[in-house]
Amino acid sequence: MVPDDMLPLAGIRVADFTWVGAGPFMTKPLADHGAEVIKVESRSRTDVIRTMPPFRDGIAGVNRSGYFANRNSSKRSMCVELRTAVGREVALALIARSDVVVNNFTPGTMDRLGLGYEAARRVRPNIIYLDMPMQGNIGPYRGHRGYGLSIGALSGFYGLCGFPGQPPVGSGTNYPDHVPNPLHGAVAILAALYRRAQTGEGARIEVAQIESTVNVIGPALVAQAAGQPAGRDGNRDSRWAPHGVYPCRGTDQWCAIAVRSDSEWRAAAGCFPLLEGLRDPGLATAAERLARADELDTLMAQATVGENARTLAERLRSRGVAAFPVLDASDVIADEQLGARGHWQWLDHPEMGPSLYDNPPYRLSVTPGRLRAAAPRLGEHTREICLDVLGMSSADYEAAVAEGAVG
Repeated sequence: MVPDDMLPLAGIRVADFTWVGAGPFMTKPLADHGAEVIKVESRSRTDVIRTMPPFRDGIAGVNRSGYFANRNSSKRSMCVELRTAVGREVALALIARSDVVVNNFTPGTMDRLGLGYEAARRVRPNIIYLDMPMQGNIGPYRGHRGYGLSIGALSGFYGLCGFPGQPPVGSGTNYPDHVPNPLHGAVAILAALYRRAQTGEGARIEVAQIESTVNVIGPALVAQAAGQPAGRDGNRDSRWAPHGVYPCRGTDQWCAIAVRSDSEWRAAAGCFPLLEGLRDPGLATAAERLARADELDTLMAQATVGENARTLAERLRSRGVAAFPVLDASDVIADEQLGARGHWQWLDHPEMGPSLYDNPPYRLSVTPGRLRAAAPRLGEHTREICLDVLGMSSADYEAAVAEGAVG
């Protein structure tokens, strides 16, 4: 195991004012790769995801949310009440001692608190400062607030999720919060840190989450610009058929199958007596199969419905056809490939006890990141940060606690 002080971001401190989903997931990989990420929280306005299920053992509590825990491994938590003058002084002192500041508040919020970019630059001239407004810091919609669901809708992403002639179904989760927005933000921070190491200069970064999510649907935008309207097409593919998720034996059991060539079609059809008769010259090419995609989907579903999803997928793969059973959460946790790679890790949490976390999905060859600690309890590290990082005296700290500014 690589010691903490040898991890690639060791020595970098991040003042993390983000909350909910995208922001905390952006700073998590920084923390897992050695940065000291200090999550600035409030007891009077608790981070929303601390109160969101699933809760350990089904018992609700601000320190028992699995959602929060997943987003905040390797971090420390301090509680600061930014509505108080002393709290704002404490927050500014933290910024002065940090390399990176991040927030995902509505534009103007940090400025009104005296913690905006200009204020941060006065106390730390080479600060790297990142905002994550939903629609950017300028423009007629700059003041609009939103979460992953609304971002997915406004960006056009959810408009592409569903079946022809039916309403959009979305992605089943707040996809913008989990993939494009946090990862674009993290990469931008890494680029700014690299630039600062070369030039000594800080940076101001804006991640407009709508625009970040629009990147996900690039091919659809290109098609639309070329006069080929893009719309919902279920599990279809524009090049291959059959291509879909087909029902199997049992309750809610499915198998994903993609036939990508003429030879794969012959191999797939040979797996099912029902499809044997379709191995005819009229389906020999991809164009012919695409023209009969509805018919093929119906017949494939009739052929798979009595099959065991796992054994069917294995049989198809043995013949060179891309196929895999659709897994649920318990299947993924038990997956032998993820287990062999050490993807899952148990960490002991002071209140939740041993809890399952997922390791970083990418590995640096010499200095791989890792989960360095379970998610923090609310305000767990307030005292030590105030005393050891900010240099407050015990008397000043107790006075700030008594005033309700920290705690």
